[in-house]
Amino acid sequence: MKIAAPSFLDDVRLRRLFDVLDGNGEELRVIGGAVRNHFMHKPVSEIDLATTATPETIIARAKDAGLKSVPTGIEHGTVTVIVDRTPFEITTLREDIETDGRRAKVVFGRDFEKDALRRDFTFNALSVSADGTVYDYAGGMADIAACHVRFIGDPATRIREDYLRILRYFRFHAAFAKGEADKAALQAIAAHRVGLGGLSRERVRAELMKLLDTEQAHATLKLMSGLGLLLPLVGGAVCLTRLAQLTREADAILKLAALTVLKREDAVHLQNILRLSNAETQRLLGCAQAMEKLQGAAVPDAQRLRELLLAFGRQATLDALALAGAQAPSEDWAVALSLALTLPEPKLPLNGGDLISRGMKSGRAIGEALAEIEKNWIVAGFPEDAPSLDALIKTTLARHAD
Repeated sequence: MKIAAPSFLDDVRLRRLFDVLDGNGEELRVIGGAVRNHFMHKPVSEIDLATTATPETIIARAKDAGLKSVPTGIEHGTVTVIVDRTPFEITTLREDIETDGRRAKVVFGRDFEKDALRRDFTFNALSVSADGTVYDYAGGMADIAACHVRFIGDPATRIREDYLRILRYFRFHAAFAKGEADKAALQAIAAHRVGLGGLSRERVRAELMKLLDTEQAHATLKLMSGLGLLLPLVGGAVCLTRLAQLTREADAILKLAALTVLKREDAVHLQNILRLSNAETQRLLGCAQAMEKLQGAAVPDAQRLRELLLAFGRQATLDALALAGAQAPSEDWAVALSLALTLPEPKLPLNGGDLISRGMKSGRAIGEALAEIEKNWIVAGFPEDAPSLDALIKTTLARHAD
């Protein structure tokens, strides 16, 4: 297929790779995501390549050209070549000889079509040669034009080769598709959904988070729920209606919280079942704690918002307000969220040194006194002027002197 050459071919670093690895009996092409994203008019963040050359030939040619190579996945035929500090993954063409639903045993090959047809979806089988020729062995360009996600060949066969392709199907559908999901794909997914149980939680997490980061996350998760896929993935109750009410600006973690976090125990459960990072877990925990303070309460005014900011920090406060507004949509929640974005995050403008300078002895009493001052400071409306702070100190010191 001869069409306008993709713009990424103008990259001088990529052109150097072609000079080194294309020709003299070997062929090099750009494959996969870079080609797919270019024709989908999406950003091309990295460029991967496939070659007829063996890993040993790649390494030898790179060395002769003065380029550094790293055998990042040499057992699978992948070598990373560094050009002007930019890494390019280059993989020898492969053929599957055995699959078990999680990984495949492969042998190296020299046939680009066979390598393409072992992939998952039609648009991921596209490749581009050095002269800009686009090779489409599976009808990927037509599916891109139709904004349709379709397995290569028989969907059930593709899924049995690697059950993660079930989640990849929904992730690409959420990110790219318009219109109804592929019927043959859904039938095969429903028939083979039990295979998801054998996947590592890390792989599941990676796909689910990418799915959540799309604008069509809610509609796609609703589709998955109808097929009985969602509950086993998160291992608990889900709230699709709350997720549906979030704004488009919501990120993947907030969407995950909307989907399934109702209390602190849910955050801990998600950490275990999805292998969340400590930072992600702490954010969910903070959100859950702040939400507990909002349960059954009126929409917070400025004073209450400052209390939440002081107790939980800005991120947890904003997350909890967003979820509360999604759970019971109203303009008042939107106003509170907007106000919380601009209010300064309160911090008691006093410390133990201020009490010691007034004659209080260091020790446990200092912490108790500061906690009492902070409580009264909150009730007083977070004053920062010297007379108000002085009055708070005097009142507390008087009580501790008794």
